[in-house]
Amino acid sequence: MLNDFLAVSTLVSIWFSLLASLVTLYGATRFWLKHSKKVISITPLKHYPAITIVVPAHNEEVVIANTTKGILNLNYPASKVELLLYADNCQDKTAAEMRKTVDLPQYKYRNVQIIERRGSGGKAGVLNDALKIAQGEYICVYDADALPEKNALYFLVKKVLENPQRYMATFGRNKTRNAKQNFLTKCINQEVIVSQRLQHVGVWNLFKIGRIPGTNFIINTEYVKKIGGWQSGALTEDTEISFRIMEDGYLIALAYNSEAFEQEPEHLRDYYYQRLRWAKGNYQVVMNNFKHLFDTSNWRVKLETFYLACTFFWFNLAVVLSDIIFFVDLGCIITRFFNPEIPIIFAMNSNILLMQLLLINWLLMILLYVIQINTQYGQATSDQIWLALVSYFTYSQLFIAISLQAVCSVIGDKVFKRDGTKWVKTKRFAD
Repeated sequence: MLNDFLAVSTLVSIWFSLLASLVTLYGATRFWLKHSKKVISITPLKHYPAITIVVPAHNEEVVIANTTKGILNLNYPASKVELLLYADNCQDKTAAEMRKTVDLPQYKYRNVQIIERRGSGGKAGVLNDALKIAQGEYICVYDADALPEKNALYFLVKKVLENPQRYMATFGRNKTRNAKQNFLTKCINQEVIVSQRLQHVGVWNLFKIGRIPGTNFIINTEYVKKIGGWQSGALTEDTEISFRIMEDGYLIALAYNSEAFEQEPEHLRDYYYQRLRWAKGNYQVVMNNFKHLFDTSNWRVKLETFYLACTFFWFNLAVVLSDIIFFVDLGCIITRFFNPEIPIIFAMNSNILLMQLLLINWLLMILLYVIQINTQYGQATSDQIWLALVSYFTYSQLFIAISLQAVCSVIGDKVFKRDGTKWVKTKRFAD
């Protein structure tokens, strides 16, 4: 009886997750069909607000020079840009690389401060320190490895000026700059395509819900001061502040033409600990905001809470259960070659229809995964299709282990009062 219940519950959960994926895929497809053929021209803005760009850097000597040059070369009036470069608790030559770049003749008269910080709070701590001295009307954030496209800031500002009273922040899209390095970075690139070009775009197009991605975004300076800044020590300070913006009834608008190129982990260990940190942060945010499902918060907050809760708890549990069902039954089938009396545990009392539905579910999950990755221009190649199939059984399944460890770690941090804000530095590589 219990095994039948687990099988049916898994079946329903997977159908629901497929429906959620199809909804976002529909929203993204409708958006790109409308916008992909639009010719974008760079025309003067009616107003150029002052921007404070903040770059938090912790032991980033390998990549910080290129990022600094990319920011200083942005297509935005130099007189309107204040750049704050933070060498945060660095033990390498990050600060020296910053000075070396800023001292180049073409940047001689730029408004740049290099701050060697000794403090706590991680990235959120850096942003709160910057908030105290920022002169710009908006704060723009770029991670040390995020190389902005020349017009990235222009498009962020252009979007926020469409409705500055309602758009309290705008965010762009991020791409993988080392996508072809190895199998891992190729898989990460496919994940980024799904999250940036489908999920973020689809959710914004359908519901006007935006999520600050951590880099390549701007946010109203006075508003951040009003809400008390970023949550110090938060592992995913971007998701946390996104909820606060929505709770106040404001929007985080998508500037889809604004692009930055990030360097992704090239080694499995770096990837694992980076994603573990992200997963822990997202679980913390979901748990802290779960109450909004039952209070008087606006519908966007409730929908976002429900979506993230389903993604990180319900759907992940469904995948774990489906894997258990698959491997247990596979083990039973193999064992029956040696002992025919061994029952197939999840045979569901010989209900062939349910077994067929589970198989169809499994095939639909794979098909949807491949479709999501290959619906974007330039991705529908035979190599990408094969990569998507292989990554589904390898790379994607790794996130199950990450999620399980993240949940256990978050619970352990709360029970044993541990400091859950420490994380392993992601290794960078020279381009």
